[in-house]
Amino acid sequence: MNDDCLRVGALQSTSNFVPLPYRRVSYQPYSEAMTETAIAAHLMSRELYRRTDIVVLHNHRQEIAVAAVQRKGGGNLFTVAEAVEVLALPNACVFIQDPTVDPANPSALAHAATIQGVGPEQTAVVMGMFDHVNIIHRPNPLVIRVIEVIPPEPPKLYQMAQHVLSYADLPAIALELETIDLRELSKQVRPKAFLVPCRSGGLDNLGVPVHFLDERPKQRHNWTLLGCERSLQFHRHYYGDEPPRVEMCPRQLTKDTGCPTLLKCCLLEFDIEVDTHFGVVPWGADLAMVESALRHIARGHAND
Repeated sequence: MNDDCLRVGALQSTSNFVPLPYRRVSYQPYSEAMTETAIAAHLMSRELYRRTDIVVLHNHRQEIAVAAVQRKGGGNLFTVAEAVEVLALPNACVFIQDPTVDPANPSALAHAATIQGVGPEQTAVVMGMFDHVNIIHRPNPLVIRVIEVIPPEPPKLYQMAQHVLSYADLPAIALELETIDLRELSKQVRPKAFLVPCRSGGLDNLGVPVHFLDERPKQRHNWTLLGCERSLQFHRHYYGDEPPRVEMCPRQLTKDTGCPTLLKCCLLEFDIEVDTHFGVVPWGADLAMVESALRHIARGHAND
C-alpha cells in the first residue's frame, strides 16, 4: 500500500489485509459503545492524522474494535474522515501481545494469529516489537509446502525459506515442511554398500559400508547409488557405468497435489523454474533465489 487515502467499502471481506507501513494504524482509547453506529459517529467527529487509515479502539474492559477511515484529502497535518468502515467488533477481534513479532511483516502477523487460534473471519490486533501495533484482518495465509530431504536436520531449504519470510516484502505465507528421509529410502534395497552424494549429509550409518561420491573413491565397489540424476552423471564420468540407484530427488519424488510447493533440484544451477504450483530452486540456492521462487508462487496463487 502507498500513502494515498484508503478507499473504504470492501475491506471487511478482504483476507490477509495488513496496513503497511504500520504508521497508518492508530491505537486509541475509547469509552463509548462498541457498536458500528457509535464507532462510525465517533470517528467522523474527530480529527485524524493525515497518515491514519486504520483505527484500533480499546476500552477499560479490554474490548477492541477495528475500523478503516477514508480521509479527506489535502496537505494539512490533520484532516477529517469522509467515510468509516468498521472491520471488526470485539467479538471478532483478538489482541495479541508478543514482542518477537515484527508488525511490518505479514507472514509474522499471520503466524502469530494462527498460534492464537485466530480464524479467517476474525481480526488479530498485534502489539509486537517496540510495542508497535498492527493488524491482520481475516488472516488466511497462503500455505506453501517445502519438500526437503533429511538428513541433515533441520533441512536447509526450509530454514532459508523461513529466513526469507522474516525480511522479504511478501504477502502472508505459512510454510509446511514435508521431509523425504533418505534413511527410509535406503531401506528399499539391501546392497553390499551405498554410494551417497556427500559426507555432509549425515548418511554414514546405513547398516552397510557407505562411500561418498564427492570424495571420488579410487576403487569402484559393488554399491547402490542413493542419489539423483546429477549424481548419476558424476558416476558415469568417474567410473564409466551406471550403478543400481535409489532416486532421492525431491522433484522426482513429489506429486503435484495442487498445493503450492517449494523444492530444489540438482539439475538447476543458476536459475529457478516455476510453473502453476511449483517453485524449484538449485540445490545450492541462495536467499535471493528462494525469495524469487516464493514470490512467483505467491503471485500465481494470489486469487486462490
